Amino acid sequence: MAKIKPSKGAPYARILGVGGYRPTRVVPNEVILETIESSDEWIRSRSGIETRHWASDEETVAAMSLEASGKAIADAGISVEQIGGVIVSTVSHFKQTPAVATEIADKLGTDKAAAFDISAGCAGFGYGLTLAKGMIVEGSAEYVLVIGVERLSDLTDLEDRATAFLFGDGAGAVVVGPSQEPEIGPTVWGSEGDKSETIKQTVPWTDYRDGTVEKFPAITQEGQAVFRWAVFEMAKVAQQALDAAGITVDDLDVFIPHQANVRIIDSMVKTLKLPEHVTVARDIRTTGNTSAASIPLAMERLLATGEAKSGDTALVIGFGAGLVYAATVVTLP
Repeated sequence: MAKIKPSKGAPYARILGVGGYRPTRVVPNEVILETIESSDEWIRSRSGIETRHWASDEETVAAMSLEASGKAIADAGISVEQIGGVIVSTVSHFKQTPAVATEIADKLGTDKAAAFDISAGCAGFGYGLTLAKGMIVEGSAEYVLVIGVERLSDLTDLEDRATAFLFGDGAGAVVVGPSQEPEIGPTVWGSEGDKSETIKQTVPWTDYRDGTVEKFPAITQEGQAVFRWAVFEMAKVAQQALDAAGITVDDLDVFIPHQANVRIIDSMVKTLKLPEHVTVARDIRTTGNTSAASIPLAMERLLATGEAKSGDTALVIGFGAGLVYAATVVTLP
């Protein structure tokens, strides 16, 4: 029996650069209140959201990804030609095939990088980061671009009082590369498909195509069920990620959870008993819930404002439709 030559990758991987893009249009709560019966105070108290960004026709999934990716590549200090993989996490690219990652890889000018999309909802960035780490350690790529991007305004029912105010658009990207030290910890991830009805698309595309329904499909959720699951179960997953990385909350500098809801974030901070010195991302206030884009966008803003700095130890956790989740500890670029 022939022996297969072992892969020769880097011993470890790390995030080398981060970039973000938010559409130019800023949408305050007052615009949302034109189609639902609510109030600015109610929206802020329930979600923490004050404004969100909505994309124009020109700000496509690909266009926003290219903007964020260019910044991440520049931040990493590498050339586009060195990128061997492009992973895009999105649920709002409306072409079933080809993957938007292939368009992005080409327009960036990569040298025939491997490119593919994944659908893991609000946990998508964590899934992509884990796949990129594996590619680098396995040796199939030296540098991998991981993008979380959404145009959730296209999937928002503005008459749905439970979700109309939640979603925003944007793209966040990171470059993952080789490291001599472990700077992306073990990933704690999983799924609970028995709860898939709590966050879902209202109807399949085929129902709309066939005229079974007249309303374009949108994202809907059972708010209280999602809140309880996120607060109680995801705090446990976050703790497992800390344990897997061999650190405690006292070793943390930054906490970057999926930007789903400020009350969920605050409850997780309390349950995890995070010390006062830990910086907590609350980017949702002005960005809204951008699903797969929320963690890299929040990471980029914390670094840009100086609230977090290069070398900080951060706990990141994403959770959402599926229900799926992914958590890990990383060193910030």
